[in-house]
Amino acid sequence: MADTRSDIPPAAHAGSAWRDEAPRLAPLSVAELTPELMTIVERMIQVNEALQSREKSMLTDVVSGRLSDDEKTQRLANLPEIVRTMLRHPELFARQTELGIQLLGRGVLAPRDRELAILRIVWLCRAPYGWGEHVHVAKSIGIASIEIERITQGSQAPGWRRHDGAILKAAEELHAAAMISDTTWAILAERLDDRQLIELPIVIGQYQTVAYYQNSLRLRLHDGNAGLTAR
Repeated sequence: MADTRSDIPPAAHAGSAWRDEAPRLAPLSVAELTPELMTIVERMIQVNEALQSREKSMLTDVVSGRLSDDEKTQRLANLPEIVRTMLRHPELFARQTELGIQLLGRGVLAPRDRELAILRIVWLCRAPYGWGEHVHVAKSIGIASIEIERITQGSQAPGWRRHDGAILKAAEELHAAAMISDTTWAILAERLDDRQLIELPIVIGQYQTVAYYQNSLRLRLHDGNAGLTAR
């Protein structure tokens, strides 16, 4: 049975969260996107390339030299709201982007382990934006829709292999108690090396942080992101 919680705000729980509601902070206008801010967009391209994100080409287009000024203005206007909103705090966004590049582009976790962990924590946080985006990423690396549905049920759902279940359990334990239990750690250590064991809780913590600001800023879902209904 799917994991449900009655204390989650109804809009977030519905999975179509905030597609039409105004965000709590307005994204920057095109006129406010200075050259300095655009250097951060260039760094974001590396994150999206690491994930083969659907937003990669949109970001690449706005920093390329092959567009006319009018075309570039239009593409800037179409930058994802999450980017134009987070650029209101460029120094912090730049640092977070660097961590994203490390974890996603140079991380030592297997992509499957990483995406299982990310999807479980963003589901527990009821983060529609992150869930919809990472369902797309997970499917691109071979995680099946039936497995994605099972992630919503958690580590105790029938069908998980021992290691996969431990990855999900680690996210659940960190979310609940800020600690991976000895039992779960021992299972993870059967297959993960020291660097991977260090990286796993950092990945989970990073995406809990992302869920916090995506939900709190009420970042709207864009076309192609089905929120919590994505499978």
